Amino acid sequence: MIVAGVYSFKGGKEYVEKTHPRLLKEIRAVIGAVSEKDHRTKVSKEKTMLGKMLYDPTALNETIKKDFFSRGWKAVKVSCEYPTQFYAADYVPKALNKGAFREMDFVKKKLGVEVQFGKYSFMVYNVCAKMTIFRNLGYIEAGVEVVPIKKFADEMSTPPCQHL
Repeated sequence: MIVAGVYSFKGGKEYVEKTHPRLLKEIRAVIGAVSEKDHRTKVSKEKTMLGKMLYDPTALNETIKKDFFSRGWKAVKVSCEYPTQFYAADYVPKALNKGAFREMDFVKKKLGVEVQFGKYSFMVYNVCAKMTIFRNLGYIEAGVEVVPIKKFADEMSTPPCQHL
């Protein structure tokens, strides 16, 4: 795959280039090492593309995950506690907070990376909320969000409802 576009949010690109140039090089190497043609393995069952070969976002995610982990990047998971004081006493489920967590796909030396192939509504959440939360918790200083350009996304199958 290639890096086909870059959008800098709040000076992020310049900050990452200045403070984490080696890690940015690693991110580009992970992306560049993916042979997208190896992942065009899903036969579409969608009406508008019936029978067309599409890219498999789950396989792409797994390939990227293996490469990041082999380079020493780690997933970071933090538990969540949600306030219950605004719910009616008889409405709040007993296990409301049980097992709730947020996870950043990859973190290394205070740089976070999120990879999003499929659930594009989460892209804004990842950049504006999740990365802010992980920064406030001290896990990252900045973050990079990896998403496909529209042309690539249009040729991807719909992934199952899961995140890296």
